[in-house]
Amino acid sequence: MAEVSSESSSPTLSLTLLGSGQEVGRSCCVLKYRGKTLVCDCGIHPAYSGMASLPFIDELDWSTVDAILITHFHLDHAAALTYVTEKTNFRDGPGKVYMTHPTKAVYKYMMQDFVKMSNSDETLFTPLELSMSLNSIIPISTHQQITPCPGLSFTPYHAGHVLGACMYLIDIAGLKILYTGDYSREEDRHLVKAELPPVRPDVLIIESTYGVQSLEGREEKESRFMSLVHTIINRGGHVLLPTFALGRAQELLLILDEYWSKHPELHNVPIYYASSLARKCMAVYQTYIHTMNANIRGRFARRDNPFVFKFVSHMPQSRNWERKIAEGPPCIVLASPGFMQTGTSRQFLEMWAPDPRNGLIVTGYSVEGTMARDILNEPEEITSVQGHTIPRRLSVDYISFSAHVDYSQNSEFIELVKARHIVLVHGEQTAMGRLRAAMQARYKERDEDVKLHTPRNLEELQLSFRGERVAKAIGTLARESPVANAHLSGLLVAKDYSYTLLDPSDLRDFTGLSTSAVIQRMDVYLGVGFDLVKWHLEGMYGMVEEGRDGEGNRVLRVMGVVDVKHTSSDELTLEWKSSASNDMIADSLVAIIVGIDRSPASVKLTASGHDHSHSHSAPHPHADVSADASEPVERAALRTQKIAEFLEAHFGSVEIAETEATEEGNMMLEPAIVVRLDDLEARVGLIDLVVRCSNESLKGRVESILEMAMTTVDSLATSFTAGPQDVDPAVTMMVSSGKDTRSDINGRVSDMTPAGDPLVMPQQHEQEVQDARTDIQATQADPDPDPVPIKDGDRDAAGDENPGSWDASGSDADAEDEEDSMLAVIG
Repeated sequence: MAEVSSESSSPTLSLTLLGSGQEVGRSCCVLKYRGKTLVCDCGIHPAYSGMASLPFIDELDWSTVDAILITHFHLDHAAALTYVTEKTNFRDGPGKVYMTHPTKAVYKYMMQDFVKMSNSDETLFTPLELSMSLNSIIPISTHQQITPCPGLSFTPYHAGHVLGACMYLIDIAGLKILYTGDYSREEDRHLVKAELPPVRPDVLIIESTYGVQSLEGREEKESRFMSLVHTIINRGGHVLLPTFALGRAQELLLILDEYWSKHPELHNVPIYYASSLARKCMAVYQTYIHTMNANIRGRFARRDNPFVFKFVSHMPQSRNWERKIAEGPPCIVLASPGFMQTGTSRQFLEMWAPDPRNGLIVTGYSVEGTMARDILNEPEEITSVQGHTIPRRLSVDYISFSAHVDYSQNSEFIELVKARHIVLVHGEQTAMGRLRAAMQARYKERDEDVKLHTPRNLEELQLSFRGERVAKAIGTLARESPVANAHLSGLLVAKDYSYTLLDPSDLRDFTGLSTSAVIQRMDVYLGVGFDLVKWHLEGMYGMVEEGRDGEGNRVLRVMGVVDVKHTSSDELTLEWKSSASNDMIADSLVAIIVGIDRSPASVKLTASGHDHSHSHSAPHPHADVSADASEPVERAALRTQKIAEFLEAHFGSVEIAETEATEEGNMMLEPAIVVRLDDLEARVGLIDLVVRCSNESLKGRVESILEMAMTTVDSLATSFTAGPQDVDPAVTMMVSSGKDTRSDINGRVSDMTPAGDPLVMPQQHEQEVQDARTDIQATQADPDPDPVPIKDGDRDAAGDENPGSWDASGSDADAEDEEDSMLAVIG
């Protein structure tokens, strides 16, 4: 993995709650990051009705939304969805709606019942609008990664709570956000517990319903529940269990049915489930057995359908059936809605409230402002839906089966997720504040830098994140293990805000992109010999390779990118792969080639007479038939001397240190140029040209001067293609061949002992310094007066004073003709 770059300004995540900010209900969370807009949940507030129950939908331009994610089918998380899709400008934009398959199946029946039960004066949408909205919902599966648009993806994970509930791991341009919705970390009789996503998110948006409360374990809770039910039945009373039609109701029915099967004395006591909606949705539960826990799947595999209850019956639909049951023998009634604002549960409450033999058991979380919350205070009287006062004498008990996490489960999950930012939602202000304080205390003890946020509705929370990006090497580049400080080159491919580094040959395989190359070809008139061309190109570019093509033509490859072919005696062909840099090199080549016959250097080279009396079959007397193995070492020594002189001109005290052992004796320091300034010292490695210095200021100055020195000393080809820390092969050869160089500040170079022996830089005596100055002055005072002709074949990179000949067409006769022609032009 490699860091790509840091942006000038840190990107900011904007989080705004249109609902569920320091309250329970109308969950609606808006996320904006890098031009993407995502909405998580879209519910109503159960304590209000009509438009007042909606989230603050007018605060968002819904046409900019890329996706809406619904976590589960409860009204406080999903009931406002139809209003948004059908009565805002949501359909004017690219937005899509997603929920799991079980959630969509149950949501359909939930919303049909919601529309039917709504007051006609406060109806939010019509059945037709609901049907149109359902058609736009895209069902998805857990663990399925979805990409609504480039740069935005998400994956749902099991959340427990109710059938089909999920939490979403969201990726927006590389920023990872986990939105839990309502979740449970305790496996019950039919649902799996919430999963821990495999990826650590940057932001965790999590429910805080119970704050710092601790709830009973499942076994203790079930035992107390059945004991309470048994007590009410034994005293001749009726048991009212207000619950929502789907979710916890199925859990309670499983508990009751199993308890009744083990207690024959209760078989004459009926259990009624007063919900036509539940009867419709029971088929959904039987369809999605595979999403439930191992216990339910095992029973179903044994052909024992757990949702075909033996002791539970649906409420009869005869006239005045409620009163008949209310005045009949003891029984148990599960009725919706759970908050008892209206509906069947409210009717039974008003009928049974005056009788002290009856009992009410609130089995789920109750929202502030609802009858379920008010009656927990055990008031002497309650008010009916029509406004009448009714005495309250029935017993009231509370046992939570709400499938929300308590403090111990919530805090454990928060610590396992390990997000840097935690945003608490779906909790009342007091409970949320206590949870935040408790978590901050835990993090402070461990000295962990974790931020906790409790935004209110419409309060924009902005979280900034560093702009670093990481490129993942794949394909051919990933076959070998990475080496520290090694340079890696390849194509950097950016897609959906993620970066990939790969070899050009892997581009099609990993990206599906097609590549093409434009080959440029240019013919240039040649009025001089090919060797003269080569000499000029070497002098300008340094890096010139010679060979032959498939047709036997001589070819010069300049800077590794442009081929100069000698296709005929009076014509050159330039060929290269087109790119901005390669085209620039080719343009400069053409300019040089067309000006060779008028170049003063050409005049100087060709002014010397040549003896052509030798035999064509014998080697040329001036030809250098053997390569000088010391040339690379000498070139490296000269390069080192020039760099040292450059640094000495800026810093004064400079010397070349040989290879030496460290104090531990088990590691060798590479030869280096040592720069001293006052009491500070910087070493410039001669192999990797890396500056090592404990003082950052001096290190920066030396690096800056070294960069200028390399631009001046190196050839054009080296400067153009090499990075500032690329190793000169000649330097490597110089060290590996057992030869080091050292010099005093005046530039004297001499061969020293092999690299294998530890060296100590001796002090130069004044006489040696004077001798070095004398040698340099003598060399400068006696320049070589003779022109340097070109040799036959490759020209020595360091220069050769031996006379030579040039041959353009392969025969000496042609060479003589061409030379005479050249001299005539010059003359």
